[in-house]
This record gives sequence, structure tokens and C-alpha cells, in this order.
Amino acid sequence: MSRQQRQVLDALLRSVPRSETQPAPAELRTGFAAAMTRPAPAGVAIRRTVLGGRPALELEPAGAAGRGRLLYLHGGGYVIGSPDTHTGLVGELAVRAGLRAISVDYRLAPEHPFPAAVDDGLAAYRELLDAGTDPREIVVAGDSAGGGLAIATLLAAREAGLPQPAAVVVFSPWVDLTLSGASMRTKEDADPIFTEADVRAYADLYLGAGDRSHPLASPVFADLSALPPLLVQVGANEVLLDDAVRLAARAGAADVEATLEIGPGLPHVYQSEHGRLDEADAALDRAARFLTSHLHTPVEAGHAQER
Repeated sequence: MSRQQRQVLDALLRSVPRSETQPAPAELRTGFAAAMTRPAPAGVAIRRTVLGGRPALELEPAGAAGRGRLLYLHGGGYVIGSPDTHTGLVGELAVRAGLRAISVDYRLAPEHPFPAAVDDGLAAYRELLDAGTDPREIVVAGDSAGGGLAIATLLAAREAGLPQPAAVVVFSPWVDLTLSGASMRTKEDADPIFTEADVRAYADLYLGAGDRSHPLASPVFADLSALPPLLVQVGANEVLLDDAVRLAARAGAADVEATLEIGPGLPHVYQSEHGRLDEADAALDRAARFLTSHLHTPVEAGHAQER
């Protein structure tokens, strides 16, 4: 069943028409929202709020236990996406973990290039701390560019002298904007979503003529020491495979507790196919267990839900 699901998903992703020229950001955002937005799971209360001076979406599963908070940073190449496009994914992770989640609408490029997104991520994390939330009760997650932003946010927090959260999970993180990973070329035919040119176009919009190896733009080149326990999940069939592999390896070499999971035959951020792909549901369950197991006050058995 799972193999058939993967084949259907791959065919569906490859059937999406590709433009010969890069669409304008507004067009990209509209198309992404139409294709990716999924509702939150039943029983999740949603309210709009503000965190760190930016709009945010708070998602609270029924029966969310304890004081733990999940800070989520959405993907979209720093150009597209929003908490609304990721309501389904964040809601699923929150339900499985039994945690209240808050998803931040950080500023997007090209209107707000680097380091605006990092500044917003740091401001959101700082406000959680300033509100009295114990950092040991905070976990952070993100996908794609949001995965890179999650790592960059924690690096910025470390440099600002702020305590680290309990754990961080990243799905298919984009952490090398120089595009130096070998998989950017060796996995291009296998990747049903992105080509190297696609990824480069997003990097151009985010960084312009800026330094693409800056550690807050490309955290794979950063000193990763003193970061919290890290779980990296990535598909084997994506151009960002080496970003994930090198991030986990460099974190481990910096004495960070780092776990890498590579999903055979799976595409970019396959977790977004929850409810349609067995591996997506299993990966989200593992991510939820990883997050809750590192909280200072672990979620009681039975509160973290597997679906």
C-alpha cells in the first residue's frame, strides 16, 4: 500500500505544470496557497494572535496537556507560504504531540530580504521567553526554508545570550543557500518538485547580492555547538537531501544530540501528505515523540496522540 501511495504521489507532483520563467512572487504565493492549504484536524481550536510583532496562528488541540509550547516556522523558500498554508501540517504535529502550537507569519522576500525572517523568528522566540515560558517547555519545528529558519533562529538566540529550547525538529531543511550540496544535481531527476534552478531563484529573491554562506542564511556553515537535541527528517528523492545530511553530521560533530531520518523514495516535506501517505503519518508520530520526550515536563502517556 505504501509503495503504491508513493507512486501515486510522485506522479501527481510531476503532473503540476512548470513555467519556463519564474512567476512573480504574488503569483507563486497564490498558487502555493491553493495547492498546499489543508484544514487543521478536528478538535483543534485556532485563533489569530501576534507574537514578536508579527501575526501568528495559535493552534490548541483538544486536551492539550501541560505547559509545553511548539513554535513553528513554515516553509516556502522565504518567499511564499504562511501559517494558513501550514495549518494542516502544524495542527497534525500539535495533535500528535499534545501541545499548543504557534505558527509565525514572518516577513517574506523579496519585499523583506535576509535577515528579516531571522529577526522575526528571534523576536517570536524572545517574546515567548519574556512572557515567562520556561525554555525547557518550548520546542521548535519548521519545514524547508522554515527548517533552516528554525536553526538560524536558535543560532541568533544563542548569540543574543538567550537560553535554548528543549528540542528542535526540521523537515527537509534548506540550510545551504550556496547550493553546494551534491544532491542539488544528483537528485534533480528524482525530485518531482524542485530543480536546482528553482532553488536558486528563491535564494536570489531572499539574499540578492548578499553573502550566501552567512551562517544565519546557510546554517550548515555555522558553529552548531550548544544547540538543543535535533531531529532531521528528509526524503531520499529531493535536491535538499545533502542539506539535511550535512546539517545532522555537523550538529553531531559539534556534540549536539542529532538524529537523521532519510525516507526512501520520498519527496520534499513528505510529512505534508499526512492522511494520504503512511510514511508521513509515521514520521509525524516520531517527530511528536521526539519533541515531547525532551520537554522538562513530559506529556503524560495518552495525551500525545498517534493517528
